[in-house]
Amino acid sequence: MSEPSPHPYLDIADEVRDALARNHAVVALESTIICHGMPWPRNAETAHRVEAAVRDGGAIPATIAILDGRLKVGLSEEEIQQLGKRGQAVAKTSRRDIPFMVARGEDGATTVAATMIIAAMAGIRVMATGGIGGVHRGVEETMDISADLEELARTNIAVVCAGIKSVLDIGRTLEYLETMGVPMVGFRTDTVPAFYARSSDFPVDYRVDDPAQAAEAICAKYALGIDGAMVIANPVPEADALAAEEIDGVIDSAIGEMNRRGISGKESTPFLLGRIAEKTGGRSLDANIALVLNNARVAAEIAAQYSRKEPGILI
Repeated sequence: MSEPSPHPYLDIADEVRDALARNHAVVALESTIICHGMPWPRNAETAHRVEAAVRDGGAIPATIAILDGRLKVGLSEEEIQQLGKRGQAVAKTSRRDIPFMVARGEDGATTVAATMIIAAMAGIRVMATGGIGGVHRGVEETMDISADLEELARTNIAVVCAGIKSVLDIGRTLEYLETMGVPMVGFRTDTVPAFYARSSDFPVDYRVDDPAQAAEAICAKYALGIDGAMVIANPVPEADALAAEEIDGVIDSAIGEMNRRGISGKESTPFLLGRIAEKTGGRSLDANIALVLNNARVAAEIAAQYSRKEPGILI
């Protein structure tokens, strides 16, 4: 019989709990991509492929969501299928929403921020996602800044991603992260990846060239007691990348349409992703899937290296 969860609303799947108890590598995965990132059935198919990629990299996957008010760390195949079928009917859930999903016994698809919170509760120190949120274009008028950034400043986890979502203001997002003390680490790259494109005009803070180097940096950060996340930016595979000039034009057009229609807040990113997929003939969706799979593999390799370090440094 498994031990009780350290948090009263937290349910950790047996496989994940056993892996953590043995100091085996575990990678947390968000669920917003299932419900709000792509259409059925590709969303569920991709979620299963991402979990398989984590396993191929030597770690145990822990897809995170809120189901019937319970914080779930590790989902069954059936639970992933149900989330995929319900899609955007499942509430997109960030830090501010978690208490209400729990209190009302509702379902929630966790953003990067919410996934970080729940993963940290379970003792998971590495997660994979597509791209992180950030400062939205036109922030001087909207004040639209993703809750991901504040969470990255406070929660102890390494986030492997394909950089900052390219619909956002990359430069201002990097300035925000610098202010909050969150390092942007390039995985085999000297420039910040721009999600669909492999590079941008912005340099990373530090570069690592293999999973062991990344794991050493993570260990040093937490051994020193320095709170907050580490962003590890891993470029989309070259074969799946879109040209920066092309995708920038598509994004500008989609943002213009979004503004004309008065779409904002939580609806912004799903709308933009949908429009970008339409305007690129589905190539952006293919790139999105490829980069998430790539991030999952790299995150697993980093987690495997990290799990070999002294477990006593975990906070």
